[in-house]
Amino acid sequence: MLVPVGHTIGIKLFSRGVVVVKLTDGGTPARECGLQMGDVIVKCGGDVVTSTEQFQSLLQKSGGNVSNLQIDRGGDSMLLSVEPSQNDQGIYCIGAWVRDSMAGIGTLTYYDPATGAFGALGHGVTDTDTALLMPFSKGSVLPSTVKAVKRGEAGAAGELRGDFDLTSDMGPLYANTSSGIFGRLEAAPTPAAAVPAGMALPGPAKIRANVRGDEVGEYDIEILKVVSGSSDGRDMVLSVTDPELLETTGGIVQGMSGSPILQNGQLVGAVTHVLLNDPTKGYGILIDHMLEAAGSGQGV
Repeated sequence: MLVPVGHTIGIKLFSRGVVVVKLTDGGTPARECGLQMGDVIVKCGGDVVTSTEQFQSLLQKSGGNVSNLQIDRGGDSMLLSVEPSQNDQGIYCIGAWVRDSMAGIGTLTYYDPATGAFGALGHGVTDTDTALLMPFSKGSVLPSTVKAVKRGEAGAAGELRGDFDLTSDMGPLYANTSSGIFGRLEAAPTPAAAVPAGMALPGPAKIRANVRGDEVGEYDIEILKVVSGSSDGRDMVLSVTDPELLETTGGIVQGMSGSPILQNGQLVGAVTHVLLNDPTKGYGILIDHMLEAAGSGQGV
């Protein structure tokens, strides 16, 4: 029995190591040692890398001497040797842009009133430059309020624009997976009725979504198709039919990812993607796939 939420949340996530998001042009130390976009630098000179600032400090500590970089590339561990060079300001660099965290807005799909466990988004948090899943170290979700909506149009995705307080946590995350982000709430959101998880079928359904202020509404959709064997959060093809939601958002917009899908009194999935050429349509993930990912994230 799960509580379908549908309220927006702020998300902050810190990576394990630092992600290489860009390489400077030319014959830089990063290129010469074989570093690639998407690589995750987890150690430098034997020290665990914890942030961009700390990684920069380790490069200065090297004094320009060769340092070993332990990296993760697509799940494989590799060791590279890099010789930092000084820039015009005398700072040792390797010619790579790195990132250690992400923040954004999404929608809380469900929480378990018995344990406080929750799932959100229905897809993973990916790096904006590499489009790869952010390697997870820690993170949390934050209270959010929708301040404005950019309506979706054919060829231009819309978005929810919200405010969230980076200093106020609702609860920690424990996993960032391709089927959603998962954690535990320290305090339950507004009380609501729990419903059973169920199987989606083609036909009428509803989504719970927060598209203005703190208000969560239920809106009509049609599940056009249920796809078997999908593994990328596109288990269902959806069409928004609710006149009010179409007027407000134009259909599915960024920030609605994770909006719970209800059918026949059951929680059957969550909204995940919008069709860029038709924002009234999009995709959803089956709730079973989110729950499987939630369990694997806890190592059970």
